[in-house]
Amino acid sequence: MNSIRIREIQKEDNAPMAAVIREVFISDDYPKTGTAFADSQLDFMFETYDKPRAIYFVVEENGEIIGGAGVSQLENTTENICELQKMYFLKAARGKGIGLQMIEKCLAKATEFGYEKCYLETLPEMVVAQSLYKKVGFEYLCEPLGNTGHTTCPVWMLKNL
Repeated sequence: MNSIRIREIQKEDNAPMAAVIREVFISDDYPKTGTAFADSQLDFMFETYDKPRAIYFVVEENGEIIGGAGVSQLENTTENICELQKMYFLKAARGKGIGLQMIEKCLAKATEFGYEKCYLETLPEMVVAQSLYKKVGFEYLCEPLGNTGHTTCPVWMLKNL
């Protein structure tokens, strides 16, 4: 029986989580520039989220990291908005309801942190993810918020918390 566990990221999870994200971009043939693939903090996820009002969760299956997602203050905005960030799962993790669990866990933490809204950016190709985001109340925007540097993520969504 598969054992799935969602927990907060630890320092020793940095390399496995970076490998998961890179594998998703490579196997699904997503753009590498202007996306999370090129983020400088990709190899330092624990340190990136080790600050107030931020958290990152990893998903383990039988002790192996198969995905993750987190929330943090939206960069370059003075508004009380967090961003759902780096939500990626290996193909073997998809279709098991883990994405919904992760979003719910992240949004609960965002509310606990006192954020008023949650923003996200994604790729047009990520249709299944967009469907999931809509299911939990995210709505499409006509332009980006903040300045994440993800220039090739032209789908922007926002949810009131």
